[in-house]
Amino acid sequence: MTYREALKYLDSFVNFEKSDGYNYKISFKLDRMKRLAALCGDPQRSVRSIHIAGSKGKGSTASYVQSILSAAGFKTGLYTSPHLVSFRERIRIGTELISEEDLSRILAKIKETIASEMKDEEPTFFEVYTAIAYLYFKEKNVDFAVYEVGLGGRLDATNIIEPIACAITPISYEHTDKLGDTLGEIAAQKCGIIKTGSICVSAPQEEEALKIIEKVCEEKGVRLFVVGKDILFNEVRSDDREEVFNVVGLSGEYPLLTSSLIGSHQMINASVAVGVVEALKLKGITIPADAVSSGIENTRWEGRLEIINRMPFIVLDGAQNRESAKTLVAAIKKVFKYKRLILVFGASKDKDIRGMLEEMMPMCDSIILTKSKMLNRALEPAKIEAQILNMKHSIKDMVLTGSTEEALGRALSMARPEDLVLITGSLFIVGEVKEYYQRCVKRV
Repeated sequence: MTYREALKYLDSFVNFEKSDGYNYKISFKLDRMKRLAALCGDPQRSVRSIHIAGSKGKGSTASYVQSILSAAGFKTGLYTSPHLVSFRERIRIGTELISEEDLSRILAKIKETIASEMKDEEPTFFEVYTAIAYLYFKEKNVDFAVYEVGLGGRLDATNIIEPIACAITPISYEHTDKLGDTLGEIAAQKCGIIKTGSICVSAPQEEEALKIIEKVCEEKGVRLFVVGKDILFNEVRSDDREEVFNVVGLSGEYPLLTSSLIGSHQMINASVAVGVVEALKLKGITIPADAVSSGIENTRWEGRLEIINRMPFIVLDGAQNRESAKTLVAAIKKVFKYKRLILVFGASKDKDIRGMLEEMMPMCDSIILTKSKMLNRALEPAKIEAQILNMKHSIKDMVLTGSTEEALGRALSMARPEDLVLITGSLFIVGEVKEYYQRCVKRV
């Protein structure tokens, strides 16, 4: 199987990342993932794992954890979703993405297994890709594998692992049609990753969500550590190049930690990661303080307040619900100095578009509406415009475009060197803009 053939084969599976209107509880089946993994020899059981769930910051947190463990000398895998430009981004060891050859070779084996053993019920795209990660990390004999939950937690394909530690990043309203209408219901889905024998570290949470986390940990006999209570942090300084902060952890103090992931919210993500690696001491694994420091400093995570151009600033961020939009607005106002802000916005049909725009519109001078090539879920710009016209904050300068390439072109033609272009609303929008920018623009 060539890499091109591998991509075509992957595209043949049902992909809920690109689809809408499905029933979460019916379409997501752990038994199907367990069956596929068992047919592959249950490779996930051969690797010590760490599991990360939450509404915001789980990818950044997972990346921090992996980077710290790598700095400590451990061969550490990372599995995340979705990707921005290449499928290969989802599976990596250290800083190296899975190769085209390895991905294609492992997928060819899985294809044989599915053809001979699962004709009655094919797995989904995400289940197949998760199986690739399980097999790859076992084959490469990693010391640890860090898994980011795809959707929810309880029914996610990653949730057949037995992690030695897990983390719950900030929980907010998201996917309410699938996960529940209340923070408690959403938290219950996220807490599905908490397993007996594990350790749990939580970000600061709303009281409703924290009560569920505490209840599940108590029921399963799992020790819980909470940032803001057991793990403390404070900011030293923040600008458009780095975040500098102090953390007082479970067993050590880490002064002047420096992260290239900007925004005050990254202190929370990093503090959760510090708590996770410190908690490993309860499992007989000690992580040196210098590994924590260098791991935080070396963490890279694209598409989250990522600056791809200066003069004008072009900033990419995957905010896709109201709470993450609120966090994004606070970070933009705090970190950047600019004259005008031009918002390039597109989102999926199932997102809280009104909520996101209500947070972002007050700081915008112009809005360019667009859509991703992910046609099944992408909301037409005209429908986003209709929502904006019914909102309190009116924008005189609003442009509708048919593609992210057109949207970026319009933004660059409008922007002066002292302005800021913010591209957000969906990681799919961010990924398409990033790929097009790297391929065709790259001004600075």
